Parts: sequence; structure tokens; C-alpha cells
Amino acid sequence: MRNRSIAQSRVAVFSVLIKCSRRAYCANKMEESAIPQGSGETVITEGKAKVIFPDANQVFYNPVQEFNRDLTCAVITEFARIQLRAKGIDIVVPGERKEEKVVVNLSEDGMEASNSDVENNSTAPARTEAHVGVPCPEGLHVLEGLAASGLRSVRFAREVPGLQSIIANDFSHSAVELIKRNIEFNGVRDLVTASFSDARLLMCSRRDARDRFDVIDLDPYGSPSMFIDAAVQSVSDGGLLCVTCTDMAVMAGNSGETCYSKYGAMSLKAKFCHEMALRIILHSLDLRANCYQRYIVPLLCVSADFYIRAFVRVFTGQAKVKMSASKQALVYNCVGCGTYHLQRLGRAISHGNNMKFSPGTGPPVGMTCEFCQQKHHVGGPLWAESLHDTEFVQRILSALERNPKRFKTSERIQGMLSMVVEELRDVPLYYALDHLSSAVRCSTPSLLQFRSALLHAGYRVSLSHACKSAVKTDAPPAVIWDIMRCWEKQNPVKREKLSASSPAYHILSTEPSIEACFTVRSDANPKSRKMGLKRFQENPEANWGPKAKAKSGGQISTSLEEKRKQHQNKRKASPGGDDSYLKHFPCKKYREGCCDLGESCRYAHMGSEPATEAEKALPLPEITAAPS
Repeated sequence: MRNRSIAQSRVAVFSVLIKCSRRAYCANKMEESAIPQGSGETVITEGKAKVIFPDANQVFYNPVQEFNRDLTCAVITEFARIQLRAKGIDIVVPGERKEEKVVVNLSEDGMEASNSDVENNSTAPARTEAHVGVPCPEGLHVLEGLAASGLRSVRFAREVPGLQSIIANDFSHSAVELIKRNIEFNGVRDLVTASFSDARLLMCSRRDARDRFDVIDLDPYGSPSMFIDAAVQSVSDGGLLCVTCTDMAVMAGNSGETCYSKYGAMSLKAKFCHEMALRIILHSLDLRANCYQRYIVPLLCVSADFYIRAFVRVFTGQAKVKMSASKQALVYNCVGCGTYHLQRLGRAISHGNNMKFSPGTGPPVGMTCEFCQQKHHVGGPLWAESLHDTEFVQRILSALERNPKRFKTSERIQGMLSMVVEELRDVPLYYALDHLSSAVRCSTPSLLQFRSALLHAGYRVSLSHACKSAVKTDAPPAVIWDIMRCWEKQNPVKREKLSASSPAYHILSTEPSIEACFTVRSDANPKSRKMGLKRFQENPEANWGPKAKAKSGGQISTSLEEKRKQHQNKRKASPGGDDSYLKHFPCKKYREGCCDLGESCRYAHMGSEPATEAEKALPLPEITAAPS
């Protein structure tokens, strides 16, 4: 009877697969007839999807974001694998080799144990399979809140198994009509439904626990802040929330006040700005979720190209929500040497089975930086816990190894995620090696030399996927600057040219308390670097940043290239063509003792002599004008 039921279920699955393959075949046959000649439309193929795009509205498609969409398909696939495996359902990805399961029998009479295993397997309920393009009755409900052309939803339907339904929503009539055409064009109407609605209202209408989405994907133009509140309410318990932020100018410190208004945190202009942006969006997600007795668990957060992408799970639990304050921190960043310190907002202390919560203590710094005597900027709050679930990321890498040709950007995904696995999980933010050298005005040690010095000193160190020259380490700032002092002794700078008020002068005036060893160690070179993986993407094409925002009615704004031509020879270097007003600003390089232009300098040298001792004690003003 059991064999008969298995055979019947297999026949049912195969019949559905044949029906879907016939529908896809018919859709491909309709490709030529679906687009009238001279209509000005084009078909773009990405992954398994073929999507119609109007030539006059290229805002709907950005080829640079293919990495984003590939990574999202990979993450949702692994999420579906985990969720459905608990229900006795195995997902089947075309082209993927099956996982090798090795059972080790440690019992003394192994043969008898093996026989009992076979007997147990014969009585175990049959596991079912979920295939790509076939609705799974117990599968995931997916929402793409801002679908535009529907490309992402179509790719989910044609590449990710284990889905029950997909809603491709947009608040533009022209976009929804295009989504409907692309659904029919790809033969995925059994899975994908087009929706015309405000994404916030649509998500709020599904806040009931029985109606929530298992996966919500938000990829807006600019900031997702206005959608976060509704998203954390309408995702299921343990569901997946995928969020993209392309407003990196705001999150990287150019407009800290705007960042605070959107995300509830002050961004800073610092070398670690890209990782800080990731931690700001996680802080905002967790803060909004806490309002509804929910909290987040990050699975994977990456900074790539001109955007950041966060994949988090959302859970419900009042006890865990109380821990959220201890997961947030303020950051004190020195404007002179770049030294940073973190101060937790709260503390959670375990007393057996009980937890005691108290405010954080601080500040961790004095009035000025202990190394260079400059002031601090305060940023945050930001997420101070791990950005990634290493086990989950490793599952994605294993799936890529079993199916290396699944995505066009597989090599980049493998390289970036390999770096993610190598990152120190408990070390927020990082230092940039070139910035450390710039602070002391000396040559830059090689990455392997600096990493080796930290390892010789007994500390951990890793790279970061967010910056090529990043150094993440649990070494305190005093040790880092001692290593730089030792390096400067081997590669001395001209001390007489250093201004007494410069960060380099103060840092190098102190003798190192340790003897740094720069002999390169074998473990200083990370595995991803040894393997030559594609870790950092080069600029893929001209004007490869975010596309222009769509106008009302589905029209596109003027392209970057057209704007450049319109403004050519029309911008002025300075008001009235005269830069004499710059003499009202002091010269930064003169204050640091490295400006030799004299009276020809466009900035004020504050008299014929360098700054007085009283002036040297003053913090340098922030000037954004061009250097002399």
C-alpha cells in the first residue's frame, strides 16, 4: 500500500510538471508574437526569466542589480529548504547535486542497528518533493512590495522551489499592467498574482497571524523607512524580511540629520561608514519590531556596489525583546585619528535562569581623544551584534558548490560570502589600513604584515566584505597605535615637518609599549584571498549607479548622461568666478605643517607663523572646499 501511494504521488507530481513545462513552452513560442513590430519594446533575459521592458522606461531595469536578485534567490531557496524540511518536504533545484548524507553507526552491533534502520525507514511516512514552478500546498507565501516590472517575482516563480504564492505589487497602473504581461509571458500565473495597492496598506491588511507572509521583499528607490513598520507586522513568526537601501549618501554620513529622521540613528563620515549603514538599518528594523513585541535575527547583511541588502528573520517574544537594548550601541569616533569606541545602551546580566537589565555605563572616552587630542563625533544607535548567521551563510555556499552554474553572478556570491564567513562576528566596525597610515603620515604596511603583527600580539583579525583595506580586530586601539608606532620606527617620517597640533605629532610622541613583529605568518592570509575568489566587484559599466527615479505616469527622469550634457560648461568653479573668499578659511594642511605654498595658497595661513599654542589646542574647523 505504501509503495502504491508513493507511486501515485510521483505520478501526480510528474503530471503537474508536464503541464507547467507545456505552459512554459507555449509562453516561449508566444515570445515573438507577444511583442508587436515597431512597438519600441524589448525582451531582457535574466536568470530563467524573460521580461518585457519598454525602451522608454529603462528605470524598470538596472543590470547591476542582478547580483542583488541572484543573492535573493539563493537566500530564499535555503530559507525554503529549512522551513519545508521540517514539514517532510524536500525542495528540488534543477541542476543541483543531491546532498551527500553520511550516517555513522557507533553502536557495538552495527549490523543489527542497520537492519532496524531499514525497518524504520520502511514504516516512515514518505517525504514529498517541491519543484520549481509548481505551487506547493504547504509552501511559502511571498510578497514583493515594490515590483516595478515584476522581474524579481517572475524569477522567484521560475527559480525558487517550495513556494505556494507570490504577490507582485506596485502602486503604478502602468507598472501593474507590465507585471500582468510578464506573468503571462513567462507562464507563471499559477504562482504569481499582480496587485495594485500601496505596499503599506497591503501589508497592514495582512497583519493577522493567519494571513501573514513568509517572505517579504522590499527593494524601493531610496529609503525603505516608510515601509518598515508595516513589514515587521505582516511577516510571519520566523519569517524572512529582505530589505534594500540605496540612499547610501544619507546612511554614510553626508546627512546625519536626515538619517536620524528616517532610521532613528545618526550616521557618521568615517571609514567604516558602509558597515555602519548595515548596522543602522538593523537597528531601525529591530526598533520597529520591538513596538509589536517582536525582534530580529540577522541571517545575512551585505554592502555591495551602491546599496546595502539585509536578510533578517522576525520572531515574536516579549522576553527576547527585553534584550534588544543591550544589542544597540553608540559609537564615539575621533575626527583626528579615526579611533572609535562603542558604548552599549543597556546591559543584560544573567543570574541563573533570571536576567537583570540595567542601563549602560559610560562614556568610554574623555573630552578629547587620548591618542591625538582631537574631539569625538557621536553616532548611532546602531546594531552591535553579529551581522550574519554563519551556519546559514555556509549552507548557501554549499548549495552553490553543488550547482555552480545556477546564477550568472555565482563567482561573486561565492567570493563575498566566503569573506562574510571569515569575518569576526563579535567585532563591530573596522579600521582602514590606509587611514591608519595617513593618520601618522607614514608609508602603508602590507595587509599581511599588519595582520601578522596583530596575530603575533595575540589578537584575532579578519577582513571585511565592505572595504578592501578593512581590518577587523579585537585588539584595543592602544595596541593598534603601538603597532603603527613600531612601523613608523622602521619607516620613519620627518618629524620636523609635523605640526604640534596634528594627530601624527601626538601619536608619534608616545613610545610604543609593545615590540611589534611584522614577520608574515601563514595564517595571516585568509582562505578566500589564497583561493583567488572574486571578492570585490570592479565597476561593471559606465554610469553603473542607481537609475533615475520614475516620474508619475511611468515616464523616466532624465538620464545621468543627458544631465551631464545639459550642464556641460554651465557650472561655475566658484561664486562670480573669484575664489578670493577662500582666504577667510584657515588652511588645514598649514595647521598640520605640510603646506609649502606660502602666500600662493588659496586659504589663510593665519599670519606668517604657524598657529600659536593656544590656536593649536583648538579643534580644526570642518571645511569642505577643495584643498590647496
